[in-house]
Amino acid sequence: MTRGRFWLCAGITGFLNNGILANSGTSILKRILPLAVLGLSAASGLFGAENLRLDANENLFIVLAAINAAGYDDGLKLPDHGDLRDQLRQYLAQQNIGLLPELKRFFQANGRHKSGTQDLAQYISYALSVTGPPDFAWRTRDVEIPPDAKAIEGLTPLLIDFYRQARLDEVWRRARPVYEKELEKYHAPVVSMTNKVDGYLRVSAGGYIGRRFQIFIDLLATPQQIQTRNYGDDAFVIVTPSSEPKMFDIRHAYLHYELDPIMIKYGMDLQQKRSLLDIVQLAPLDDTYKNDFVLLANESLIKAVECRLDKNKAGIQQAMRQGYVLTEFFSEQLPNFEQQQQGMRFFAEEMINAIDLKHETARISAVKYDGGQLQRKAQQVTVAGPEQSQSAKTLEEAETLYSAKSYEKSRDLFLKSLEQKGSPEEHAQAWYGLARIAALQSQPDAAVKLFEKALGSSPDAFTKAWSYVYLARLSRAANEPERAAQYYQEALSVQGASEKALEAARRESAGVRPQGGRPQEKP
Repeated sequence: MTRGRFWLCAGITGFLNNGILANSGTSILKRILPLAVLGLSAASGLFGAENLRLDANENLFIVLAAINAAGYDDGLKLPDHGDLRDQLRQYLAQQNIGLLPELKRFFQANGRHKSGTQDLAQYISYALSVTGPPDFAWRTRDVEIPPDAKAIEGLTPLLIDFYRQARLDEVWRRARPVYEKELEKYHAPVVSMTNKVDGYLRVSAGGYIGRRFQIFIDLLATPQQIQTRNYGDDAFVIVTPSSEPKMFDIRHAYLHYELDPIMIKYGMDLQQKRSLLDIVQLAPLDDTYKNDFVLLANESLIKAVECRLDKNKAGIQQAMRQGYVLTEFFSEQLPNFEQQQQGMRFFAEEMINAIDLKHETARISAVKYDGGQLQRKAQQVTVAGPEQSQSAKTLEEAETLYSAKSYEKSRDLFLKSLEQKGSPEEHAQAWYGLARIAALQSQPDAAVKLFEKALGSSPDAFTKAWSYVYLARLSRAANEPERAAQYYQEALSVQGASEKALEAARRESAGVRPQGGRPQEKP
């Protein structure tokens, strides 16, 4: 019998006071979590610690503990619901928590959905959107808070008091060994999966600055669920208790993480094929796929890759009947991809250009749709982030064109975004984009003024730090080392700056010049 198991059987007193288990998770934690990151890094050479995270999450634990105390009973009769949840509920029931009646009223008032899964989803969104104890403040500006999380912001004052009255800091510390045991179950399959996917696609998970793929294990919710979130550059996968790791679903989310930016990059090329949407309107698809050809093509590519990795030829036609009508086309293209040397980031353009509208129209028109689902045992809930402003959407298009080195069109869109209603941070990003283009086109005076515009427009940390780095590079090119040193110091002092910006500032301030003394493109 393991110590974790003994702890769960030891009763309520043991839950808080078992000295044998007080530090039982420490060695496990040091062994598992670094491996969850370093194992990927060493095995594939692709991951840095900032790109992948496999962990438990204190915010999820606290919020789920609160709603369990308030009446969240879904899944308690299922075999995989776990001893920890039972033990925690017994502990909370015996505590003198004065605000419990108010917490129960709040939970009942916000149980407005048809399913417990949807009710749970809003609390997960909330947990991922706050800073945590003791104040549980929002992590982002109001306009960036997910709508379902914002709808229950009244939970915050209750959660502050509940955390203190239930002594959840201590409870969380005692619960960590149970989470660590569950993490150990996921470590090897996650390493294997990410290595296999990245090796097949020939992509680098660290290839997009600031993006992170985070898997959180949640042991206090209904079993057999996978919930995913995409908030800005962060992709979250929340896994609830199950006897076996839900690797199909985690892999599906990881394929989205790797392929979404690639397909968005070629969004304008895909839009030229969007007439195919006219013949999928009767497919058993969510309306978002019927109205957005980039989303439909992206999901079709993911289905094709899954079938290829699993050697599941039958799954191709099954996905076609579901309405993912480019799955067969992409499955025909993937052998060509495998036989050449380019990564998917570059080969995707070749595949998109190979879409023959006449041929695909005939193929899709012959599909007989059904509502059958591809094999997936876990229950999935995907919640989108807050709707983007028009300025933000224009900025995304501008960055796509910038990455494709279409600088004139990109500049037009950066200028357009400045004319649209948007936040100061979005306008700062537009000035930053214009400044980079000016630097690339050998217009240093204009670039300096534009970077200064970006800095004067309340930029986010990423934009602020890189603007200082570029200004330092421009100063060095102008033979003004003292001013360059000052800009590098400004970059290093930016709280929340990207690691690559800080690395560039440290390296270059020590005397390493950008190649040719010229400003470099945004990494």
